[in-house]
Amino acid sequence: MKLQTILENAARTSGKKVAVASAEDIEIINMILMAQNLSMAEFILFGDEEGIHSLLQEKNAVMGHIKVVHASSHKEAAELAVKAVSSGEADVLMKGGLPTGVLMKEVLHKEYGLRTGKVLSHVAVFEVPACDRLLFLTDVAMNVDPDLQQKVQILQNAVHTANRLGLPLPKAVPIAAVELVNPSMQATLDAAALTQMNRRGQILNCLIDGPMALDVAVSEEAARHKGVSGEVAGKADILLMPNMEAGNVFYKSLVYFAQGKVGGLIAGAKAPIVLTSRSDSAESKLYSLATAICTSES
Repeated sequence: MKLQTILENAARTSGKKVAVASAEDIEIINMILMAQNLSMAEFILFGDEEGIHSLLQEKNAVMGHIKVVHASSHKEAAELAVKAVSSGEADVLMKGGLPTGVLMKEVLHKEYGLRTGKVLSHVAVFEVPACDRLLFLTDVAMNVDPDLQQKVQILQNAVHTANRLGLPLPKAVPIAAVELVNPSMQATLDAAALTQMNRRGQILNCLIDGPMALDVAVSEEAARHKGVSGEVAGKADILLMPNMEAGNVFYKSLVYFAQGKVGGLIAGAKAPIVLTSRSDSAESKLYSLATAICTSES
């Protein structure tokens, strides 16, 4: 499966609506036009009405599947977009040109937010030229230094995302520096616990094995050289990073050094949240939107 497959599947999913907070952003508008060409979704754009219309007119956008709702501030745009998703008017929430903190404050609002009681986590879906499969990388943007229980939920979010995208039993590896359990290395202890929890049916719909270093997780040749066997070694679909710093560095290494293409979302809320970076291209934003559409439950 490639990211192009996810785009095609999203295009075949009719009737999805996307609420965009602070849509007066040229890369967001470019992404919307790309999505329109694929008939991927309908859009409700919240933000400065004049600014949004100006950008749409500049791009000669067809307004048939686009609705613009005025908001006088980033906060109001975020509130209205979150309420649209919470009420069922929209299926996916997307960040536009506003600070992440402003949007997430509304997402976590006690009255109309999108909380479910689960840990929210970022799931990145990578297509890397040197790899014959998609790689799911988590968590690179939300949880700084998760403990074991948080890792359980982060992993479950990634597994659910992979399941929804067509992998019924993804192979997951909690990444560490070594393959042996070392009491002085917390990542190895957590990895061993997660592996045992999976074998005892506490984490379902996946195969987990760890700890493993990155080379053993993704390369069958490296696994053979190090004498690590099993169904998962060298064949990982999901890479659970030990902390956000390691995940973020690896994420950006794949983008800038490995020519990786990526889509991503925030999972664990009532609906998928597309939380792209301002530096992400329109193409990357489109992959992220397609991933969110394909994982939307409604």
